[in-house]
Amino acid sequence: MEKKEWYLEYKIHKNRPGLLGDISSLLGMLGINIVTINGVEDMRRGMLLLSENDEQIERFRTILDTVDNITVTKIREPKLRDRLAIRHGHYIERDNDEKNTFRFVRDELGILVDFMAELFKVGGNRLIGIRGMPRVGKTESVVAASVCANKRWSFISSTLLRQTVRSQLADDELTDDHIYIIDGIVSTMRATEKHRTLVRDIMRLSATKVIEHPDIFVRETEYSIEDFDYIIELRNDDSEVITYDIVDSGFSSFDIS
Repeated sequence: MEKKEWYLEYKIHKNRPGLLGDISSLLGMLGINIVTINGVEDMRRGMLLLSENDEQIERFRTILDTVDNITVTKIREPKLRDRLAIRHGHYIERDNDEKNTFRFVRDELGILVDFMAELFKVGGNRLIGIRGMPRVGKTESVVAASVCANKRWSFISSTLLRQTVRSQLADDELTDDHIYIIDGIVSTMRATEKHRTLVRDIMRLSATKVIEHPDIFVRETEYSIEDFDYIIELRNDDSEVITYDIVDSGFSSFDIS
């Protein structure tokens, strides 16, 4: 029988000596293997488990529910966020109101790059938006994630080094395996009609598109925020407010973003 992976997360109320050993021993007696283990938040521990059947996991959970020192918070087939929490020892924050919105701060660039790389590896027709103030690391993170995912990328519009506005692509750039990076401000407010035509063509491709400043892109095009599969927010710190008040048709600090 093929073994199945599970993600277990529990909160520790009293971290007595030997607690992890007791849980590991219990898993061993039930025939459940530990693949990876790590702390994922303060007083929380996550485990990636491997079991032969669901009954083993149910028995394990029933026993854990009788343990006073811990509370099981998650036991499920592992999601991408679970795997990254195990890998980095930190859980990705998700907006409670917008389930497809994930928040990062600059100190978490490593996990952000890893997160996007996993999305890029899946491929297919995906639309990803990334919000953030100028010089916070948006474009650099997208490029780094493309490298990690072993994907080619093309700037359709950008202000990373100088303002880039493409009006055509080479034949080898028009593939489903490409990552297309579009600056929502440059493409909608500072580009020619020929460039906008190219953007419309790319949006129809069955490939991954990353839109920086998705709110401006939505405001100036026929697309809506609901068309995005994921929205990523990157801030310098938790207190920073992402605002586009200074954006207009002329020069602003968003010209170097």
